[in-house]
Amino acid sequence: MNIQQRNNVCIQGEGNELVMFAHGFGSNQQTWQYVLTPILAQCRVLLFDYVGAGNSDYSAYSTERYCTLNGYVQDVIDIIDAYELEQVTFVGHSISGVIGILVSLQRPKAFKKIIMIGSSACYLNDDGYVGGFNQEELNVLFQMMEMNFNGWASHLAPIVSSDKESAKVVETAFKQNDAAIAREFAEVTFTADVRAYLHDVTVKTVLLQSKDDFIVPMEASQYLHDHLASSELIFLDVRGHYPHLSHPVLTIKHLLDHV
Repeated sequence: MNIQQRNNVCIQGEGNELVMFAHGFGSNQQTWQYVLTPILAQCRVLLFDYVGAGNSDYSAYSTERYCTLNGYVQDVIDIIDAYELEQVTFVGHSISGVIGILVSLQRPKAFKKIIMIGSSACYLNDDGYVGGFNQEELNVLFQMMEMNFNGWASHLAPIVSSDKESAKVVETAFKQNDAAIAREFAEVTFTADVRAYLHDVTVKTVLLQSKDDFIVPMEASQYLHDHLASSELIFLDVRGHYPHLSHPVLTIKHLLDHV
């Protein structure tokens, strides 16, 4: 199988350093558009779409493969192997930050650093753990997606964004998704729990987290920081789950500090 076509892999720029950008749930590689230019001035950049998102090969999607995070982890591993990547900086938004740390457990030489933007080890509240959601709230989210996918997209986009412009970008990205695939990815994302794996992660991690994020409370970011052996937690004094869209200058500053 052609991995480049399957995952719509695009490599840009010149230089020895490579930064691999991974989009989150309901999104695609276009959501990185506002932060790329300064990165490309000093690094190569690899963009891709998970199968079932953006301009990936939708015929490669199967519920059997993508019913857990393992399928998405394998997408990244396939790209790493196909392009023989080593010591790259992995930038993962939301669930992709978690996917990145799971990849690092199987390909320890692939990443020299993982930058996680708005990521969480578990979105469900648990005894003594604040994930941000209870099961009933997630069930309502899933039901909304099933009943009226476009309505769900229009409803959620402004809630998770900080301004009208970024909300429009997020809503457009949501609506470009196949409704059935997005519904499955939503359940995979919001029911994922990788807390048990955090102590095994050895790669350096940087956590960028908005102080006011509807999806990820600060407690969840603090938990990641406390349980990742080599991590730095940076709280951004902004609102929204997509700082790379709403506050690109601030996001670029922190990315350039760590690539």
